[in-house]
Amino acid sequence: MKKPLLGIGFALWSLLSISVFAQNPSIRLATTTSTYNSGLLDYLLAEFQSAEGIEVQVIAVGTGKALRMGQNGDVDVVMTHAPDAEAKFVADGHGIEPLGVMYNDFIIVGPQSDPASLSSLHSVSEGLQALAISEQRFLSRGDDSGTHKKELQLWQSIEAKPGFSGYLESGRGMGHTLQMASELQGYTLSDRGTWLAMKDKLDLQVLLQSDPRLLNPYQIILINPQHHPHVQADLGRQFQHWMVSEVGQAAIGAFRINGEALFVPSAR
Repeated sequence: MKKPLLGIGFALWSLLSISVFAQNPSIRLATTTSTYNSGLLDYLLAEFQSAEGIEVQVIAVGTGKALRMGQNGDVDVVMTHAPDAEAKFVADGHGIEPLGVMYNDFIIVGPQSDPASLSSLHSVSEGLQALAISEQRFLSRGDDSGTHKKELQLWQSIEAKPGFSGYLESGRGMGHTLQMASELQGYTLSDRGTWLAMKDKLDLQVLLQSDPRLLNPYQIILINPQHHPHVQADLGRQFQHWMVSEVGQAAIGAFRINGEALFVPSAR
């Protein structure tokens, strides 16, 4: 007689479990390693889930891969930092309702000894030319990320190709690339957020910054449900609107490491 009771109990438990999970909707977000490595996402998503009851499953990859995932309908929302690639993504119909959410900037970091003398220069063009001429070791991400795309644009702007003997590609995210640059005592282009989160563990210093061409804006874009009817467009929009709301923007501005802001809210 006990077996049927156990069976009924298990069935009731299963129904309750399904009910609990049904009360916790979720979306998939493809975003850059810079927002993940900096610790910003863990901080923001805890606030968002507490306020809205929606779980956000994060896939942290380079911008190029994040946009490809969006194009394939593998995620519901993307948050990236490559304006030209994002504009094409939307123009091609893969994404809808792009909204600027925040920005920081890129910097060039390198060894304390600074053999290319970047610290005495004032523009990113001068800095890249000095690295190429002196053939110093430079670590590129080489991963089609937003940072890699920016780096290639900067080389193109000075009509130079990054083919000098010291040029190396890590094929990894920003955190790993910074670690490699530190170990090899080379230079690299980094977003400021990841740098601030990791600088105490690196034998590097900021050598070139504050050039307007190093601005690094982020957008959050919904995946087009007309192309992929299965995407969670309404839930994704709820997340997007929270990020650009007064509460979300205040949370972005409040996030700091050792008293330093990593990102500047830009929606308001």
